[in-house]
Amino acid sequence: MDEPPIDRAGGLLHFTEGTLAYAGHYLHEQSHPVHAHSFVEVAVVTGGEGVHVSLAGRQPLAVGDVVLLRPGVWHGYEGCRRLDVFNCCFSSDLLQRELAWAREDPLLNHLLWTGLYSGQRRGMLTTRLDSTALTECVEPLDALDRLRFRPLSLYRSEVIARLIQFLGGVARFVASTAGGSEAATGPGHPMVVRAMRLMEADPTRPWTLTDLAAELHLSRGYLVRRFKAETGLPPMAYLSRFRVELAAAMLLHGDHSITQIGEAVGWPDANNFARRFRAHYGMSASAYRTQFRDNTVRLRSWTEQRQVG
Repeated sequence: MDEPPIDRAGGLLHFTEGTLAYAGHYLHEQSHPVHAHSFVEVAVVTGGEGVHVSLAGRQPLAVGDVVLLRPGVWHGYEGCRRLDVFNCCFSSDLLQRELAWAREDPLLNHLLWTGLYSGQRRGMLTTRLDSTALTECVEPLDALDRLRFRPLSLYRSEVIARLIQFLGGVARFVASTAGGSEAATGPGHPMVVRAMRLMEADPTRPWTLTDLAAELHLSRGYLVRRFKAETGLPPMAYLSRFRVELAAAMLLHGDHSITQIGEAVGWPDANNFARRFRAHYGMSASAYRTQFRDNTVRLRSWTEQRQVG
């Protein structure tokens, strides 16, 4: 982080490449337009009030509310009155690198993967922290905010530690509430984690339940039972949610045709891709690209930002 990790171009917030995690306050008055982004965002309300707009509808916000969004999820704010949102954002690449071990932790696995995919959440999880939990979670966010201009070469471990501390606090609270009752409290089955990683490592492969079970040396029935018990989804449904996230990023940041994108994420059948995408994001892939491509938040290089400016 030798250079500022954030900048604005065209009124939109951008994160520079190489930024591991960022935290900062944003004060919203009136409204903030609906947008999408290709990184993980956790928004913590620390003051004021407003309305969160997403595929889940319009939800009033108050102090303590937390909204966690997987990459690709669209959202915005309306009716804001000094709505103070403490945003924590980090690249989805961290989930495959520095945070890859979090799949082995049942609470973090639920917070960052399975809880966001299961049921009808479609990549978004919400909760409301009590005053004690809010104080506990804001402390590492303050530390991340102070670290944003420190050299990453010297403070990398501190950035990761503060991010984990924040996510751990939210994960514990979610698991303790009725809304997080499906979160596992014991060690997860290693074969479920391996199944998730296998599919994510090769999403274009025409996976079938038989193929996946054979890779894991398990029966299909046992694999489905274990996978669904720990993720809330059958294996192929989990793969579908991962594929649409990849497709969303390509729609936002690439020039490939929608048919090419469907093939690139493992759905050569255009109709199948169209159904899957609409089911997850509530709109067609073409409508998604039209609405959000020029109104999105994404990782950009510092050089590119200066050229845009």
